[in-house]
Amino acid sequence: MKLSPKLSGAALAFCLAMSATAAWAQAPVAKTCPDGLPAETKCMAGQDINGAYYWIAIPKAWNGTLVLHTHGGPRLKKPKPDDAIEDLQRFAVTVAEGYAWAGSNYRREGYGVRSAAEDSDNLRKLFWENYGRPKRTILHGQSWGGNVAAKTAELYGKDADGSLVYDGVILTSGVVSGGTRAYDFRADLRAVYQYYCGNHPEKGEAQYPLWQGQPVGSKLTNKELDERVNACTGVDLPAGQRTVQQRRNLANILAVTRIPERTLGSHLSWATFTFADMVNKRLDGKNPFTNIGVVYKGSDDDKALNKGVIRFKADPEGVRKLADDSDLTGKLLVPTLTMHAIDDPTAFVELEQVFHDTVAKAGKSDLLVQSFTDEHEHSKLATPEYAALLRAMTAWIELGTKPSPATLAVGCAEAAKTYGEACHFQVDYKVPALSTRSYPRAKPGLK
Repeated sequence: MKLSPKLSGAALAFCLAMSATAAWAQAPVAKTCPDGLPAETKCMAGQDINGAYYWIAIPKAWNGTLVLHTHGGPRLKKPKPDDAIEDLQRFAVTVAEGYAWAGSNYRREGYGVRSAAEDSDNLRKLFWENYGRPKRTILHGQSWGGNVAAKTAELYGKDADGSLVYDGVILTSGVVSGGTRAYDFRADLRAVYQYYCGNHPEKGEAQYPLWQGQPVGSKLTNKELDERVNACTGVDLPAGQRTVQQRRNLANILAVTRIPERTLGSHLSWATFTFADMVNKRLDGKNPFTNIGVVYKGSDDDKALNKGVIRFKADPEGVRKLADDSDLTGKLLVPTLTMHAIDDPTAFVELEQVFHDTVAKAGKSDLLVQSFTDEHEHSKLATPEYAALLRAMTAWIELGTKPSPATLAVGCAEAAKTYGEACHFQVDYKVPALSTRSYPRAKPGLK
C-alpha cells in the first residue's frame, strides 16, 4: 500500500490499520471435509477482513442455493479456525439435501447480535464474490443464531438499489423475542437463587449487583459455580442423596423460576458469565434488567420470598442499548419459517409468541409460518424435520406455495424415508404467551 507523505497522523494510522487487516484476510482455502458430509463435497475455510473464521461446504450435486448459517451461543471462548465444523456437522442435512452451506464463527467471542449479523452478511458477500451469486440465498439461524439471522435479514436484506439479498429465512429453536425479553427469567433466577442459596456471591466475597452477572476481573469458573449450585440444591446428586434442605431449595427455585431441573446449572451459568459479557463489555455497565413489581409465585412461602428477594431496577440506557442490538421490528422482507420444540429447555417455546405478535404488528404475518414439535431438545431436532423446512422453503420461494404446519408434517414424513428418523410436528399446537413462562414486567423506554 503506497502512502502519501501529506497524510495526517490519524489518516496514516488508519491506512496502516486497513493495510494490516487486509494482509491477514484469507480467501477460501480447500480443506478436508469433516465426517458426515456427502461424498465429493468440497470444503473451504478462511478468515474474513474483520478476522471472523468461516467454513464453506458445496456438495457435488449443488442445487444452486446457498444456506448461510448463523450459530448459537453466544460463545464466550475466543474463536478458533475450525469452530464452525461443529455447526456444519450438526446440520449436515443441509448439504445432503443439495444446498451449499456457509457459516461464520464471528469476529469475537461474546454477546453482540449486530456484530454477528455483520459478520454473517460479510460471509454472504465473500461467497458471492468467490463462487458467483447463487440462484437463491437462504438464512438459517439456530438458537441465539435465530436472533442473529433475523437481525441479518432486517439490516442487510436489501442491496443499495433496493433489491432483495436473501430469498428466505429459517429460524430453528430461535431466541426470536429479542434480547430485552429473552433473558428476564435468568435475571429472576439470579435473584431467587441468591435468596435460597446465598452463595453466588458468597458472604465473604466482594458483593456486586446480581444483574451484572459477575464483576470485572472475577476469576470464578464454571466448575466452581457448579459446585456452589450442587452444595445448595444437590442437583447433581441422585434425589435420594439430597438433604432435606437441598430438596427444599431445589424445589422452590425450580417452581418459582419455571426452569427445568436438567438445565438449571446451564441457565445459572448464562446468567453469570453471559450476563457479565453483555453488561460489562457490550452495555457499558448499564443494567437492562428489572424485577421491580414482579410477584414471584410457587414457593412454599411466597410472602417471605417476595419480601426478602433482592430487587433491581433497569437503567433506561441499558434497555435501549440491548434493544437496539437485538430486538426485532417484525418487518419481514422474505418468507420466514420457524421450528421450535415445545419442551425446549433452553430457549423456551413461548419466545415464539413474541415473534408472532411482533410480525403481526408490523403487518407481515403473510410471510411467517411457525411450526412446533413435541421434542424435548434444543440444539438439534430430528433430521428429516430440517429437510422438510428446506424443501418447503424452496417451494415457497420458487413456486409461491406457502407451507403450513400440516404440509410440513407431510413433507417430513417423506424425508423420513431418506433419513430414517421419526417426525414430531404438532400441527395444532398453539404457543402460550411468554407471560406464562417469564414474569411480565415494565421496562423504562420499552413498549
